[in-house]
Amino acid sequence: MGVYLNPGNRGFRTILNGTYVDKTGLIDFVNRTINTPQKLTSFSRPRRFGKSFAAKMLCAYYDKSCDSRSLFEGLEISKKDSFERYLNKYDVIYLDITRFISTAVSVKDVVDNIQKNVIEELREKYPSYIKEQENVLADALFAVSHKTGNQFIFIIDECDALFREAKDDIALQKEYIQLLRGLFKGGTATDETIAAAYMTGILPTKKYGTESALTDFREYSMVTPKRLAEYIGFTEDEVKHLCDEHQMDFDEMQSWYDGYSFSRVQHVYSPNSVMNAIQEEEIQNYWPQTESFESLKKYIEINRDGLKDAIVLMLGGQRVHVDINTFQNDITSFESKDDVLTLLIHLGYLAYDQKKKEAYIPNQEVAEAFRSAVKGGRWKPVEQAINNAEELLDATLRQKSNTVAQALEKVHEECSSVLTYNDENSLACAIYIAYYTAKNYYKVIRELPTGKGFADYAFLPGRDTDKPAMIVELKYNKDADTAIRQIHENRYGGDLKKYFGNLLLVGINYDKDAKGANAKKHSCVIEKV
Repeated sequence: MGVYLNPGNRGFRTILNGTYVDKTGLIDFVNRTINTPQKLTSFSRPRRFGKSFAAKMLCAYYDKSCDSRSLFEGLEISKKDSFERYLNKYDVIYLDITRFISTAVSVKDVVDNIQKNVIEELREKYPSYIKEQENVLADALFAVSHKTGNQFIFIIDECDALFREAKDDIALQKEYIQLLRGLFKGGTATDETIAAAYMTGILPTKKYGTESALTDFREYSMVTPKRLAEYIGFTEDEVKHLCDEHQMDFDEMQSWYDGYSFSRVQHVYSPNSVMNAIQEEEIQNYWPQTESFESLKKYIEINRDGLKDAIVLMLGGQRVHVDINTFQNDITSFESKDDVLTLLIHLGYLAYDQKKKEAYIPNQEVAEAFRSAVKGGRWKPVEQAINNAEELLDATLRQKSNTVAQALEKVHEECSSVLTYNDENSLACAIYIAYYTAKNYYKVIRELPTGKGFADYAFLPGRDTDKPAMIVELKYNKDADTAIRQIHENRYGGDLKKYFGNLLLVGINYDKDAKGANAKKHSCVIEKV
């Protein structure tokens, strides 16, 4: 058992000692690629979404130096036809690129260290087949395979770490790409040597122009997970099972950690956050343990046309169109706001609707990260609106109509551009930002009644609050009483049908054509039901 060659099953054994959600179906997927033209797989996803867990699981399954049968008994893979065929049948080479970076004297030594250290372990196991002066890993592997007939399975964790840690060192990045190309470039040598490879990281493989630097790899990511969508994070059924097993509130878990959605799997949860909530028996914001809000702040403040407006819309509960195709899969090559937004999708700060090609903030936990990131700088109006949100909610609950009207008027003015002031999405955005902290007490539901020029939200109280439910509607060129009447006429649908308790109807109106002192003045009526 080595560090890089055949690391054993201890890592996966440790994982199984805790609460484990069965993701061994991924093994069957990789099994079906072995020694086929599709044997090279790259699967990227955000930090704390289970990348290293999957890598350790794959090592335990394929590593011929250990017996892992008992670890997989009863798990999904044990029921697959491929289970016996490949269990502990291969030499495994496991590379954690972040470990190489952290132990190197200089980051420039990383590529040389990868080759030197792996060759050293290969020589210990296969001393007769590797030349003493050999320093090219691909050649050392080929020598072993050619003489013994043994093939290798590569598991590479944090494969994009050099592109993140040495983001400005283009020469080092190219050296690293050349190493990977040498190992996986295809042809007779690779076919003889490599049975399969599985790489995982935060970002997909670096692109140069429109083409991947490693064209033979099949890419799966946060924007195109395809058949691996269920392995991005936890599915809804898996979270429901965990909540039942540990007596946790599923609705609250859903509000905090759900929100990632793909064509094959509609609800995907942040696994690290769910497991923290289970272990701590408390649902709260665990995102800072994964990413600092400062890392988000530096990206959303990049000066790109329309980026600020897009962020404000998403803070307001809206979605924005994103072209994901120009992103170069690194953290420096930004040519447009779409490149920045695509990066945030890969980092998990945004979710992505593949069909509509839209990005959005996925859940309450990530929304809290955005709330922290907009403090200071050019986000003053948004920051101020969010800071005042608790006071606005209190004024609404106390039915202080004038206070509510003035507060929403200010948010509507400062968070909307002149061109979009009367746009329905702008109106909805103003309401959502104005009541931003209400998410701490309510499930916030965007209502879509018929009509033009208005938007409204329903606020359904959580189980641990005694606050009344609310419907807030913003209209123009009518009056506040008409807004209230409109709410009644639209009836109560969805989750409100199941609600029993006090209800506040909040009608807001403004005259978009008014001039002078009355321009954009808002009026408010609050009715208790």
